[in-house]
Amino acid sequence: MQRETVHRSTPFYPFRDDGRSVTRTSLPGNPHAPSAARRFVRAALADWTTLGLLATCAYCRGTGGCPPGGHSTDRLADDAVVIVSELVTNAVVHAGTAVELLCRLDPSADGEAAALVIEVSDHHPARAVSSEPHAVTDRSGTPEYGRGLHLVAALAERWGITYLSALKTVWARLPVDGWDTFALSGTEPAIDRGLRAAEILAPSPRASVARDDRADQSLAGRGALSFLAEASDLLAGQLDEDMVAALAAQLLVPRLADWCAIWLDGEPGRPAVGGEGPSAPVQRLARVWHADESRIEQLRTALVDEPPMLPEGTIGGPVPIPWPSGREPGAAGGAALAYRLVAGGRGLGTLLLARQGLARVPDDVTALTEDFARRVALAIGAARQYTRQATISKVLQRGLQPRKVGQIPGVDRFLVYEPGDDGVAGGDFYDIFPAGSGDRWSFMLGDVQGSGPEAAVVTGLARPWLRLLAREGYQVGEVLDRLNGLLLDDAMEAAEATALLVAAAGGQTVPEGPQARFLSLLYGELVPLPSGRGVRCTLASAGHPLPLVLRPDGRVDTVAEPQVLLGVVEDVAYQSQTFDLEPGDTLLCVTDGVTERRSGARMFDDGDGLATALAGCVGLTAQGVGERIRQAVHDFSDTPLDDDLALLVLQVQ
Repeated sequence: MQRETVHRSTPFYPFRDDGRSVTRTSLPGNPHAPSAARRFVRAALADWTTLGLLATCAYCRGTGGCPPGGHSTDRLADDAVVIVSELVTNAVVHAGTAVELLCRLDPSADGEAAALVIEVSDHHPARAVSSEPHAVTDRSGTPEYGRGLHLVAALAERWGITYLSALKTVWARLPVDGWDTFALSGTEPAIDRGLRAAEILAPSPRASVARDDRADQSLAGRGALSFLAEASDLLAGQLDEDMVAALAAQLLVPRLADWCAIWLDGEPGRPAVGGEGPSAPVQRLARVWHADESRIEQLRTALVDEPPMLPEGTIGGPVPIPWPSGREPGAAGGAALAYRLVAGGRGLGTLLLARQGLARVPDDVTALTEDFARRVALAIGAARQYTRQATISKVLQRGLQPRKVGQIPGVDRFLVYEPGDDGVAGGDFYDIFPAGSGDRWSFMLGDVQGSGPEAAVVTGLARPWLRLLAREGYQVGEVLDRLNGLLLDDAMEAAEATALLVAAAGGQTVPEGPQARFLSLLYGELVPLPSGRGVRCTLASAGHPLPLVLRPDGRVDTVAEPQVLLGVVEDVAYQSQTFDLEPGDTLLCVTDGVTERRSGARMFDDGDGLATALAGCVGLTAQGVGERIRQAVHDFSDTPLDDDLALLVLQVQ
């Protein structure tokens, strides 16, 4: 391939793509691309080491083992991860395109050392590239733009940019052979290069490193950025504060500490026992971890009743703590530091780490742990926010569901309801209830536009309105007419105001301006046939997936006509359809969470998919039909549900 290099002209040597020394992948243009790129690079280096393409370093061969993070391939992986993370971020965030990532091992040639080559290619951005400097965002005065290229220059011996037709490639070449030399001699240029790269990304004063601690040098200088980036990925994906604490402890030990403990504060603001003001948050020991797992329980026993007492106003910096002499099993002494976990100005907990056999924890480890503690605090704060929102949603969800679903004489019924969006209160609702005097029964299945607290509040109003209208004796079409008027009426302002308050209580951002509230609804009534066998059904569909009837011979019929959504157009006269259901007939009603379940570009109901699935349910009970359809919807795609799933099955006995 002909390459036109426009920065630091560097020859590229021919290589053979034998499937062993070259690996590549495509990454989508979304925020998850950098983390996927880091995982890909580490996996490639691990595979090459297993295949013997990357040799064990001389230090390891001579001593029988490297210090933690000191293995040559470990350090090479740290540099590669930092480079690929920055280059992929630049491509995805700034150029706005998907990227191609290639890693290869180049053999030695013409006096050049063997090298790891990383290429990140993206299509030219569709929009014009601005030449205006971006705002300076750190105290050092280094602009945010261009940091990725400075980082490549700091870590890579050779690098450049290649332009081909509609494609731009930024490549970096990391020498491999030099790592053995460092491991034997302890020379410092590679370490210093890593430290300069660290300061490019996070400029801050750093104390000198104790040169007799090679493992700390390696992690604090060369591996700090990759450690923090990967830790952020792991912690940010957790929605449970105890899981955050567990992951944080295992990330710290044994990389930065011999053992650690994490306490979490209780919710503040509760009144003190026997007092008038709020009490201080009660701390609970959430996690203890030790490099020697056999000591964990003894260490927990020693620490559980004595959380570190930090000076008032401690924000996050390290505070020396007396070594728990005589209580930490198997340790004669060492240094211990505590960090207050603070996010958004609120204290969330305390992190304690300890190093055995040291008078003090090295400065670079202290600084790196402080950065790590900030990430832990942010993750805990996010997990608590999610927990509060989920609690509000569960309360709302319970209020949306009827306390008791009616049982229609002579009709078996089965309901399936699975909220999407991790259980956040949504807009699907259902009900079965007696409609006034006599043997008239009403049923409904609806879906409010949108999700979250606003949709939940409207749902909570629509269901009682429908019950009231049905019991006032209105016919099916009239019920929909009046509900449509209510949705368009000023009475909805009360629902909007309530929704805003609920959302604010949960910390959820609510869009400004008027919010349209409309819903789709399938509403119907059942009355016994004069013959005593079967029921007469009258129903109407307002913008809702049309109901289906399964006959005992396997025939499937559509039994309603499509009509406009409720809450959209004034003065609509909704029409109903009436038909008979005989013994063995099954009526299936679903929301669009069923019909619009996606697998790529296809939806579940494409090509009458729902009718086909229902036709295969001949002979099943109402519960059997519901479970069969539910399973078919789940099996249609490998992805989790992204919308509420609700279906109602009515089967005449």
